[in-house]
Amino acid sequence: MSGATHDYAVTVRWTGAGDTGTSSYTSYSRDHEIDLPHKPPLPGSADPAFRGDPARNSPEELFVASLSQCHMLWFLHLAAESGLIVREYRDSATGTMRVEARGEGAFTDVTLHPKVVVDPGELATDEHVAALHHKAHAMCFISRSVNFPVHCTPAPLGVLA
Repeated sequence: MSGATHDYAVTVRWTGAGDTGTSSYTSYSRDHEIDLPHKPPLPGSADPAFRGDPARNSPEELFVASLSQCHMLWFLHLAAESGLIVREYRDSATGTMRVEARGEGAFTDVTLHPKVVVDPGELATDEHVAALHHKAHAMCFISRSVNFPVHCTPAPLGVLA
């Protein structure tokens, strides 16, 4: 197997120790920062259901966002290759995570809901856009790496007048 490899580095730094650290489950903040090279820190926390700060990004939200981002970037790449001019792209992605009684959990599915607006032309059809979504899903590095279904349910195509 040959091909290019790409390495990624992040630093996750816990900022929520306070005065008592992890002296009890309720004594510490779940706040942390995600440091990416040459980028501002990304504020993180646990999901509010797990004592996290709702004003910060949870790993679960970022996970669903990464699936949506990867699909969008592949879709735009494929649209440009095919000659379809995309003017707007919005996805209201949703994900479901099941948590078991002992506390372990896993995502069961993610659904992407992309809404695309394109210039008019012979490629501006729901069928062509659906084919691009299908291929984008097959190419997406993140969706190819998960062990649960990632569904794509596009909204009807918007065409500029």
